[in-house]
Amino acid sequence: MKITVKLFALLGRYLPPGAKESTAEIDIDDGATSADVIRRLNLPVHYCHLVLVNGNFVPPSERESCVLKDDDVLAIWPPVAGG
Repeated sequence: MKITVKLFALLGRYLPPGAKESTAEIDIDDGATSADVIRRLNLPVHYCHLVLVNGNFVPPSERESCVLKDDDVLAIWPPVAGG
């Protein structure tokens, strides 16, 4: 099945070739979780601060059990600071 992955800021460098504007469409196995995608893309877990599936926040404790569905959008932001 296909999902859309959006990686922001420094995480954008982990997108697969052919990604455009911080976004890539990828194929995943049925039953794959948000944590599976994070591992597949070799994202440093400590940089995956804000994880959303279809605009809904997925806390770290639920990422292993958050099963993705066809056409889901997984968006991930690193920690940000500012002033």
